[in-house]
Amino acid sequence: MGQSKAWLPFGEETMLQRVVRTLGKVVTPIVVVAAPDQEVPPVPQGVMIVRDEQEGLGPLAGLAAGLTALQDEADAAFASSCDVPLLMPEFVRAIIDKLGDHDLAISREEGYYHPLAAVYRTSLGEKCAALLAEGRRRPFDLVTTSNSYEIDVEELRFVDPTLDSLRNANTPEEYVALLERAGFCPGSSEK
Repeated sequence: MGQSKAWLPFGEETMLQRVVRTLGKVVTPIVVVAAPDQEVPPVPQGVMIVRDEQEGLGPLAGLAAGLTALQDEADAAFASSCDVPLLMPEFVRAIIDKLGDHDLAISREEGYYHPLAAVYRTSLGEKCAALLAEGRRRPFDLVTTSNSYEIDVEELRFVDPTLDSLRNANTPEEYVALLERAGFCPGSSEK
């Protein structure tokens, strides 16, 4: 993207602030995981900010930090990236509802897993750390070594017919497309 996605404007808030606000309608507490020296946009009081222990280890390290931070606060946690500004509360609830007695519930689209559109038992923080210590950095390794429930994204269309909750911004073009989809004029905070 060329810049921090967390700080990208999305209407009158940043992309991170929008995702935090959306998640706050469904879950509490909320933890934002950032790189060791990463600046984070202001978030509401009560949102915890934790840091990856080591930079550059990817989403599994972020999961380890976030799940560990929540271990005394919650039994499970929904994991999201900061670049899904069209995330819908109903989508988050639908994934949480699928957890049952599993270690994690993860959305899957054909052969692709969405590890940052999933719910995890907070006790998996230790397993994430163990996988990282073995040099295994892919969230998929957590999926294959845990009691996982895979949710075909087609099962989630009843709450999010176009699966906008999975649309993220990895390029400037995708960012502009998300702004337009939300009804914002690119380059401004106006609708």
